[in-house]
Amino acid sequence: VEAENGEEAINKYEEVNGNIDVAVLDIMMPLKDGLEVCKYLRAKSSKIGIIMLTAKTQEMDKVTGLLVGADDYVTKPFSPSELMARVDAVYRRVSIMNENEKTAVANPDLTTVGDFSLDYRDRILYKNGSPIELTQIEFQLLDYLFKNPDVTLSRSDILNKVWGDGYFVDDKV
Repeated sequence: VEAENGEEAINKYEEVNGNIDVAVLDIMMPLKDGLEVCKYLRAKSSKIGIIMLTAKTQEMDKVTGLLVGADDYVTKPFSPSELMARVDAVYRRVSIMNENEKTAVANPDLTTVGDFSLDYRDRILYKNGSPIELTQIEFQLLDYLFKNPDVTLSRSDILNKVWGDGYFVDDKV
């Protein structure tokens, strides 16, 4: 899908119901600039890869582009082969993220965090799809950590939850 300006880019995104894997945006597009389009796309979906391709080379321009939601930033002049490699890299990340989400929906017994998926039915950990057998304690520990993402857990909380109250655990555990 190709657009001459930011408004057209947004309209075309809506026409295909957001079915775009990677968007390459120029910051200096007419009507709506690439930053506005990037913010719009990112607000609509975290599943789309966004690359800023622009003549703006200042560090602050790059930082702003990344902060508003771009996954990568390429400055002009650029090598077409480098741009294609970056598009491929962003597409791979987006595809993995989308595949992990589909797997989680298809298997409600599976919880995914990053490259890891914990299968509650079979009590197996997967890293990038490869199974890793777990002991009961390892499974309980990962279960507790997976259920508390972005939470700082104290050592005593982890020990009490995984090993249980009153269970003696060596200081080095």
